Amino acid sequence: MAKVLNESGPDAGVAWHYGDPLREQRRLESGEATVDLSHRPVFTVAGPDRLTWLHALTSQAFEGVQPGEHVTAFVLDPNGRIEHVFEGVDDGETFWAHTEPGHLESLLAWLSRMVFASRVELADRSDSHAVALVGGTPTVVARDELEATLGEVRAGTWAAEAVRIAAGRPRIFLDTDEKAIPNEVAMPVGDRLGAAVHLQKGCYRGQETVARVHTLGRPPRRLTLLQLDGSAERLPEVGADVLLGDRVVGRMGTSEIHHELGPIGLALIKRNTPTDEVLSVEGIVAAQEVVVDPEVGLHVRPNLGGRPR
Repeated sequence: MAKVLNESGPDAGVAWHYGDPLREQRRLESGEATVDLSHRPVFTVAGPDRLTWLHALTSQAFEGVQPGEHVTAFVLDPNGRIEHVFEGVDDGETFWAHTEPGHLESLLAWLSRMVFASRVELADRSDSHAVALVGGTPTVVARDELEATLGEVRAGTWAAEAVRIAAGRPRIFLDTDEKAIPNEVAMPVGDRLGAAVHLQKGCYRGQETVARVHTLGRPPRRLTLLQLDGSAERLPEVGADVLLGDRVVGRMGTSEIHHELGPIGLALIKRNTPTDEVLSVEGIVAAQEVVVDPEVGLHVRPNLGGRPR
């Protein structure tokens, strides 16, 4: 199978596309295609206290998590800013997790400092295990089973990123900066704020900020989908300034070309920026489509597919 690899960036080393990225997107949306995410580092949390320990440390409610249930979690700093993110599945004895490339060492270092007397064991499993996106869900498999798991119908990261962006799902560390709090990038639905924050669980580091902003509304910034002018024939860089006229009003995140929507991207925009204003980034005109409501943080964009990563 011919493939074009990502040569740089956080997804370097895995397939960018297999020759027809727009068709790959359609196949991914329909559930036919798999995606090679074997560059994502894998780790495990084992031991009888693993779920209660993770419950106490993170934004997610791990107590009561059932084997096979996929969960995502943040580690926040004392001010509620996102420091780490990981997701995974418990198998009844071990929680198998993965995180963003380049961030495993700092995450494991922090978790190791928090073990104290808890009966947990942490281990880097990146050499023996890998991640594949199967049926829209990231799945950890043994590396010697990766090719069989991926099968014949595959999509590259171009397709995966386009589908994710169209769904308004941020990728932590790319669509966020060091100041980002969960309320800026996720929607409250029931007892959850996005996929990673449980609003009814007990105390954890950074919870006061999350609860206060959730109760009062009006996060400092809001995640926004930008419809980018396709005539520019390029996509903006992650981290570029988003402008309203000559004034900086936001930070650009990831962008990609979608098979239906054309060039699109995600950006964090100052809450008080009017939602009907046309913005620009690196000279590219960008119309806004609301993802997180600037007043109450409610998610107003329908889910078009994909999962947070």
